[in-house]
Amino acid sequence: MNWSRKWINPVMDKEFRLRMRSPRSMLSVLFYVLALGAVAMGFIYIFLYLGQNGSQRFDPTRSQMMFYVLSFAQLILIAFMAPALTAGVISSEREKQTLSMLLTTQQSSSTIVLSKLVSSLSFMTLIVLATLPIYSIVFLYGGISPKQLISVFLFYLFVMLLLGSLGVLFSTLFKRTIIAIIVTYGVGLVIFLVTGLLYIFFVGIEVRNMYSTGTPPITQSYSWIGYLLGLNPAGAMISLFEPSFSKEMFMVQGGTLNSKAPIELWQEFVIVYSVVIVVSLWIAIRRIRPVRRGKLFGKPKASKPREVMSEDSGV
Repeated sequence: MNWSRKWINPVMDKEFRLRMRSPRSMLSVLFYVLALGAVAMGFIYIFLYLGQNGSQRFDPTRSQMMFYVLSFAQLILIAFMAPALTAGVISSEREKQTLSMLLTTQQSSSTIVLSKLVSSLSFMTLIVLATLPIYSIVFLYGGISPKQLISVFLFYLFVMLLLGSLGVLFSTLFKRTIIAIIVTYGVGLVIFLVTGLLYIFFVGIEVRNMYSTGTPPITQSYSWIGYLLGLNPAGAMISLFEPSFSKEMFMVQGGTLNSKAPIELWQEFVIVYSVVIVVSLWIAIRRIRPVRRGKLFGKPKASKPREVMSEDSGV
């Protein structure tokens, strides 16, 4: 069994060559690293040279804050780039009228979809790994462990897989690439922004009801609100940095000192969106090939045979 043919199939080989060898790919990596590097240099300049005539010391606390700023900046950049890389992988083939030729090959539907997804996310992974030298600045001053850095990068990979799966799904469902991109960005906006706004909204309602009834805050314990923030990538990533963040966001401080959150925010994020990823890829694989209605709803109904006219008829 030749495992290289199983994993490096012609579709993936073609996509790798098109994405990795173009001048646009090189410029994308360059500008991405420059943008994140500008964030790091800007942070150092603000805290070292704009306060007290440059006499401040860059201690581990500020180094930790810089790591948080870089992590959130990279998460925002991933949210902008991942849908653009994956939302047109199938619809663009349909617009160029090459999808039919691709479907006539020996490659299965799952191979085509997964190869398109892996090739797109591999380029995004290359860009993220190219920013490792910028994160090395943080280790010069301490405050961050290698375990936190590895966990954050694994979280990035999961977010890219989530956005990439949604992009492939909508690229399969919609015939126009621009529509697939818009819908993917819309769903991403719901995941990144609407979930956080809903958490703030319901927290405000609960706090207002709490003070209107005169109940002291220390006696309150609403563990259901945190589930909303567990659907937000920013909230899940903060829970990776601060283990006590999940307990605070679930508002279980009204219990005993040994009270724990029902679930860590990052764990909820991974569990819920793992289901979304699997369902999205399954639908994309099922919908990429045109299937007859008879195969979808069972065996097609046999047509009624025409009546053969007898020779005795006068026709």
